[in-house]
Order: sequence, then structure tokens, then C-alpha cells
Amino acid sequence: MTNPPIRTIEPEDERAILDAVERFIERDVKPKASALDHADEYPHEMVERMKEIGLFGATIGTEYGGLGLPATTYAKIVERLSYAWMSVSGIVNSHLIMAAAVERFGTEEQKKKYLPRFATGELRGGVALTEPDCGTDLQAIRTVAKREGNQGYVVNGAKMWITNSYYGNCFALLTKTDLTTTPAHRGMSLFIAEKGEGFKVNRKLKKLGYHGIDTCELVFEDYRVPAENLIGGTEGRGLQQILSGLELGRINIAARGVGIASAALDESVRYAQLRKTFGKPIHEHQAIQLKLADMATRAQAARLLTRDAAEAYTRGERCDMEAGMAKLFASEAAIENSLDAMRVHGAYGYSQEFPIERMYRDAPLLAIGEGTNELQRIIIARQLIERNRI
Repeated sequence: MTNPPIRTIEPEDERAILDAVERFIERDVKPKASALDHADEYPHEMVERMKEIGLFGATIGTEYGGLGLPATTYAKIVERLSYAWMSVSGIVNSHLIMAAAVERFGTEEQKKKYLPRFATGELRGGVALTEPDCGTDLQAIRTVAKREGNQGYVVNGAKMWITNSYYGNCFALLTKTDLTTTPAHRGMSLFIAEKGEGFKVNRKLKKLGYHGIDTCELVFEDYRVPAENLIGGTEGRGLQQILSGLELGRINIAARGVGIASAALDESVRYAQLRKTFGKPIHEHQAIQLKLADMATRAQAARLLTRDAAEAYTRGERCDMEAGMAKLFASEAAIENSLDAMRVHGAYGYSQEFPIERMYRDAPLLAIGEGTNELQRIIIARQLIERNRI
């Protein structure tokens, strides 16, 4: 497995980038998030601003036109975006997983052709992995890419729950190129798939939360992809390539969890000082104090686990266990904190006038996305044994 490039950033440069992100959030995200979320409307203007400040190239190397940020800085950006509106972070997450797969495993020709266009957002999209009958078990995918001589590959199949699929235009597409080999992952390949004839967006899927971002079903009917778009140029390495990229994706999910957990905490701390019952602010009631203490502890523990995973990724180390731990804990922290925030706010937490109900709807996705939390526990346990064999 190819390690990610080791990147560093000077503290003053990181501060400048985070300040730019904060200005974007205050001016473009916070004033519009609630209305766009409730209308389930795509944030076109925000996407254009994200292009301008370089977020679509956040983790892409500077030699290819990106910002070349280490995962530690990227995690802080995602935390801040999710603090304001989680959907915004999803627009860059899947896109940068695709970019990471090309940057780490692509041929030099593929990198030169695609990474600069990914970095500007000219080409943007995500990863087409999940299928109607296949979620976490990626080896069970049924989408097939059949080689046709020198004319490339013909793809047939369907993908489900694909982020950025309606407004995006390019995807890392996981397929079967050999149906006979065992184990199945040896017959799986990853392609750079631009939209074209035979590549159909079948329908937009309605969701409990995570509104404003396009999540669709894709159908491939005799879709042709050039042979030079096979990532790395060799068949049979697709699952390894995309799983490597999912380490960054799980750090992103963890950072989103930190953002939601922290936002739920801050809203609750503020409200607990304004709301009075029985003649005093509710923060003076022990029942509320216990909730606030637990919420603060969860948020900070999630932040530290996420930082630990991001630092390991930045050092170029294998970090599936660290990313799994961060994703597991931070996503559960987001769910628990959003529910506790609703209880602190009472009826107002259930109202669309406050952001708590949005956090409550958004948070459960984090326990499912980028591999379920049940899968994370299995990964953690297996790595514990593998790293501590006697």
C-alpha cells in the first residue's frame, strides 16, 4: 500500500487558511444554512466560494495546483465546516477521497491530467462504491467493467447513495474486472469515470438529514471508459486503492462528529444561561450540569482521537485502527450530544427555529458513512491483535 505524502505546514500558514475558512463560514454558510437545509436545496453559491478559496484542492499536492495541506489541518477545516452545517463538509470529502486515490496510486499521466482539474473544482465528484445490494461488503459489488480490446472498458451496473452524484461530473468508480478470481478483491479495479453516454443519474434520494447535498442512484448501461482511466494502469488493485483513501474519509467523518458535538455543546451552554426555571438559570440545576459535563468530555475526547488519527495519516503511517477509533467515538459523540442538546433545550430543541433539530437529524449518518461503526469495531479489534501478537 502506498503511503500518503508526508506534509507539514507552518503555524502562521495554518492560521491564515483557517481564518479564510472562518470568514467563508460566517459570511456564506451560517446565514443560509437553515433555509437551504429545510428546503433541501443545493448550495451553489457556497460551492463557488469553496472553489475560490481552494477547498477542492485542500489535500492535493501543490505540484498539482492544490493547497497540499496535511490531514491535521484538513481535519480542523472539516470540524469548522460541520460546526456550521455538516452538508458543506460532505461536498469536499468524497471529492478528496477520489483525489487521494489518484494521487497515491495513479500513473503520472493520470495525475497530471486530473489532479489540477480536481484542485480547482472544474472536475469534482466523489467515489462510486456502494450498490443497492452491497454496502459495507464491497467485495460483493456487481458492477462489471469488461475489456473490449483497444477500445477500453464497457461498464454495466448500478451504484446507490453516491454523494455529489447529481452536480458532480467525475468519480472514482469501483468495478469487477474479473468475475472468476478468488478472493473477490483480486478481481476489482478502480476507474476515473467522467460523466458521459451510458452514465445515468437515475434519481435523487430523500434523506432524514444531510440535506442540501446531492445523494443519488447511478446506473451504468454500456458506459465506456478509456483504458488509460484505470487507476494505476493495472487491474485487480481497486479495493486496496479505495480502502486506502477511506482512511482520509474516516478522519473526515470523525472531524464532522467533533464539529456537531461541539456545536451542540456550545448551543447548550449558551441556552442554559438564558433559560430560567424555578427562579434560576437552568445551568444551576444539577441535572443540566451533568449533561453539560458529559457533552464537553465527549467533544474533547473526540477531538483528541481525531487529531491522533490525522497525525498518523500525516506521518504516512497505516492508521486504519486510529481512524476507526476516531470515527467510531466522534460519530457516537455527535449523536449523544445532539440528543442531550435537545433535552437541554426542551421544546425549543425540537423546533426548526433552533439548529439542534438539524444536528439531531444529521448526526446518525456519521455512524453509517465510510463504514458502519460495527465495522470499525471489527477493524479495531483485528488491528489490536495484529499489532500485539505474542
